[in-house]
Amino acid sequence: MNGYFQLECTPQETNLLIFKHTGDGVPLNINEIAEYLNKKGIPFDIAELNKKIMQIHDNGKVFLDDVKRYPEREMIVVSISPDKMTATGRFYPPSVGGNLLSREDIVSDLNSAKVTYGIDFAAIDAYIANREYCKDFVLAKGKEVRHGSDASIEYFFNTDLRAKPTLNEDGSVDFFNLNTVNHIKKGDILARLTKEDLGEAGLDVTNGFVKPRDVKKLTLKFGRNVLLNDDGTEAYSEVSGHVMLVEGKIFVSNVFEVENVDASTGDIIYDGSIKINGNVNSNFTVRATGNIEVAGVIEGARVHADGDITIARGINGMGKGDISAGGNIIAKYVENAKLTAGGYVQSEAIMHSNVSARTEIIVDGKKGNISGSFVSARDSVSVKSLGSQMGSDTVVQLGLDPKMKERMDFLNAEVEKINKNLNQILPVLDAFKQKISKGLKLTPDTVKNIKDMSEAASKLMKQREDYGQELEEIKESMVSDTTSQVVVKDVVFAGTKICINDIQMTVKSDCRFCRFYRDRGDIKMTSL
Repeated sequence: MNGYFQLECTPQETNLLIFKHTGDGVPLNINEIAEYLNKKGIPFDIAELNKKIMQIHDNGKVFLDDVKRYPEREMIVVSISPDKMTATGRFYPPSVGGNLLSREDIVSDLNSAKVTYGIDFAAIDAYIANREYCKDFVLAKGKEVRHGSDASIEYFFNTDLRAKPTLNEDGSVDFFNLNTVNHIKKGDILARLTKEDLGEAGLDVTNGFVKPRDVKKLTLKFGRNVLLNDDGTEAYSEVSGHVMLVEGKIFVSNVFEVENVDASTGDIIYDGSIKINGNVNSNFTVRATGNIEVAGVIEGARVHADGDITIARGINGMGKGDISAGGNIIAKYVENAKLTAGGYVQSEAIMHSNVSARTEIIVDGKKGNISGSFVSARDSVSVKSLGSQMGSDTVVQLGLDPKMKERMDFLNAEVEKINKNLNQILPVLDAFKQKISKGLKLTPDTVKNIKDMSEAASKLMKQREDYGQELEEIKESMVSDTTSQVVVKDVVFAGTKICINDIQMTVKSDCRFCRFYRDRGDIKMTSL
């Protein structure tokens, strides 16, 4: 049993009865005694009181004063946990001859402490049946909140478009065996949505509402040729064809097929995938929200696909060809053209071109050469031969995602603007706060201006916080210095320039079978 104390109020004096702890009980705490006496308005010297208590070896009595006092009833001190989900009562005995608390008294004291929900009457009755003092009893518990779960979507087709062409034994690349086409039949299920579980609210012991955490809601997003069931949880294909996921949206299409893109067809802009059995002639435009497959050559044309672009024979851009894809670009060769890929670029040769890939550039096969070109990728460039004996300028840039860098520059500029605005607003608000604290009365117009300025400052700070979070997410997604590399499987020629993030080097002499990577502030070369 815990140690406890009790007042003894006689007509002549007031004493403090001390009952030492037994067994595994908790010893008396002088601070707890002091707090009780303060509440009762009984004066004492804490040092002297503690000294007298320490001199008592077992149970005993300590004289407080010779003031006549009325008996004190049993007392409860109610404590509520920080999350307000638990209320405990700590009991102190009545003075000798004082009244005990009844069940109704305890409930009333709990209510006075704002504890109105989840009161455990059985725990109160158990205490009354076996009263113990200077000990905490859990007397009320709130209703725990049940947190829900985010919505999720299960797709029944391959959503990973990073499949790569097969390298044959003779060194050539099979540009047709890509395994990136998701063939589906009419009536096939495409996706299933498991809706969010909102959870259930709880109540704390003060009868306060406890909100479950926010959950992510999702809906099935889709384009043409997709049918939803009645409750919007399943998506089915209305046609036989090709299915893909583009920016979270299910897209099903029959492939649009033509022989050549020329004067007989004009520009082609199609909401789906396009298959061209021949060539794309110069000066024409081809755009698709799906994939584009070209069996022949792309000349000086503008070609864009939200998905992948595959060119079986290659690209002869004539200095004006502009090829871009949200996914990957695969071409037999690239010459005098500009390429931009949201995934990787793969070819057997890149000559006198500007090629940018979000992930990697792979130049392999029989030639496997990059020469007279500027190539840029975030992760890696893998090539057989890099540069040229003729001294044509060849530059490899690694480690930076152009779109992310552009976004970072924009966000940093916006944060700078916000900081300038806040530096103008916040000092004015602080000045008004000081005037108000000194009792200065403000006109209604001034009060309105202060309110408007305060709201504007809050919005700016929230926007700055959102921008800051996005900047951190972008930085985390950027590839670290140690992962970006240039792999040369045969020879890199002197004069080739290699840049990794903000560090650059120029190859001084021809080197074979090597790898370039960034090590702290330098670009280093090692053998394969």
